[in-house]
Amino acid sequence: MASNTFYWRDLANRRMLICIFIGFSSGLPLFILLNLVAAWLRSEGVDLKSIGLFALIQFPYTWKFLWSPLMDRFALGRLGRRRGWMLGTQVLLLLSIAALGLFSPKTDLLTIAALAALVAFFSASQDIVLDAYRREILSDEEQGLGTAIHVNAYKLAGLIPGSLSLILADHLPWGTVFLVTAMFMIPGMITTLLVKEPPVYGAPPKTLQDAVVLPFREFLRRAGWQQALMVLSFIFLYKLGDSMAVALATPFYLDLGFTKTEIGLIAKNAGLWLNVAGGLIGGIWLVKLGINRGLWVFGVIQAVVILGFAWLAEVGPDKVVLGVVIGAEAFGVGLGTAAFTAYIARTTDPRYTATQFALFTSLASVPRTFANASTGYIVEQTGWFGFFLICTVLAIPGLLLLPRVAPWNEPPPAPRAEPAPT
Repeated sequence: MASNTFYWRDLANRRMLICIFIGFSSGLPLFILLNLVAAWLRSEGVDLKSIGLFALIQFPYTWKFLWSPLMDRFALGRLGRRRGWMLGTQVLLLLSIAALGLFSPKTDLLTIAALAALVAFFSASQDIVLDAYRREILSDEEQGLGTAIHVNAYKLAGLIPGSLSLILADHLPWGTVFLVTAMFMIPGMITTLLVKEPPVYGAPPKTLQDAVVLPFREFLRRAGWQQALMVLSFIFLYKLGDSMAVALATPFYLDLGFTKTEIGLIAKNAGLWLNVAGGLIGGIWLVKLGINRGLWVFGVIQAVVILGFAWLAEVGPDKVVLGVVIGAEAFGVGLGTAAFTAYIARTTDPRYTATQFALFTSLASVPRTFANASTGYIVEQTGWFGFFLICTVLAIPGLLLLPRVAPWNEPPPAPRAEPAPT
């Protein structure tokens, strides 16, 4: 009975509600860039080659650790170190997203590309401070559930530019569509104004040099060089297999003979909602299981479900098998993401949350940015069945590091206090 009460208290508290709104605010700009901008450009007759180059604007998400020390060192305005940057980036996002619709892809493509790059920069900057804020208001026990709620709200934000905005585009001018879409940043701005500044642990960096140097020095002193390399290797490897497995998912389905409609109705819907379910269930389960054990259990599930793609490659275009495989993979990845992101949050020192969190999440995104670039070559050499077997094998090294970075029976020390009520 006590454990049930604990779960419901965690689900219902105000901090979890905050995670919903800041998660939504975090996800909206990225999905605007990935979904809405691409659809806009294509509908206006821009060629696919030019649209493909717009993927380069995502680089700020990989390199955000370079300017994250500024957000640990300086406060923006009177709202405080975290809330000031939150509101500032949100206002800039609202304005830059709305401004996209003021230009024509036929005559202003370079201007649109520059503006989209600004949206990506402001979005990555918002992610830095929102990750830091979430880390600082949640206790270690709440990290798994709070992170799962944040990530799922992040994904659900994609329904605005990926669905609502596209429907509006059939009835309204694109300028109006981008303005309406930009207005969905307002809930996050209102949340920023209503919440309190999180408590400051210890002394924050006094100079910009301290903000750059001290986070790395603290991490190395806390862990030691050998353990620090273990942790960084784990962060790089833990999701490498599943990240590569889904890098060419749509071409894989098309090669098997599925129609675009079947992919849209079965693969995309099953993937979204079961991924959300996996994240929520994973977050609730982590409350009792703990982050360390969650990494073990969810990591194994995350690796095993990759084999479903190999099964699908052998079976061929069977719609039932497609739904089962995609649903299982999405659910497993949702579980793994809940534990993995909670681990990253717990590994940060509250004095340097923005810098360390940005560094760890940037490192975790490297496989998606660079390793995934090799997937097409691997498929050409091995075929789809062999490729997915390789992806499964690549999921194992991260699991082998678990005894060193997250022992099953030994929770690592966390030199931090409980957060004050928010």
